[in-house]
Amino acid sequence: MLIAVRVDRVTLDTHTNRFVVILKDDVNSRWLPIVVGNTEAQAIALQLEQITPPRPLTHDLIKNLLESVEARVSRVIVSDLRENTYYALISLKLNGNNSEIDARPSDAIALALRMHAPIFVEEEVMTKASVNEKETAGGEEVATQDMDEVAKLELDMQKAINDERYEDAARLRDEIKTLKKKRQEEE
Repeated sequence: MLIAVRVDRVTLDTHTNRFVVILKDDVNSRWLPIVVGNTEAQAIALQLEQITPPRPLTHDLIKNLLESVEARVSRVIVSDLRENTYYALISLKLNGNNSEIDARPSDAIALALRMHAPIFVEEEVMTKASVNEKETAGGEEVATQDMDEVAKLELDMQKAINDERYEDAARLRDEIKTLKKKRQEEE
């Protein structure tokens, strides 16, 4: 199943000094952080801010080429996550034919924003890698000495989110899922 998302923002993870694109699932209150390169982060941020560079960047060039042959990007899908690497597909429509092009998510997102195409994430990817706001909300006022291990990790994850340390938040999310699964198996 495909989950519709929007680009919430591009931010710098100050802990790792790497750029992260945040895809937001507004329906289920989840966000998906994807680490991207500096160039792709700039391309996405410029489009989000509606800033037109004096000369076309690579993604602008691709958009211009597609439009010149009357091709349309019908959608972009973040389709897979394998060994900490995200995969994406760009769905193109040209002369009544549909085709899917393998792409890095950062390039696919930058192009989707320029072509005004919807962005989706496979449910399996969201399940593996998203952070649910409901799970992390409101935990900071609880005294840490009275919490169990999962609650402490959830608090640490919320702090990482607040500090925009998204890779740390993702790592903590994975630890939480592992602990919860282990507890379910023990019950």
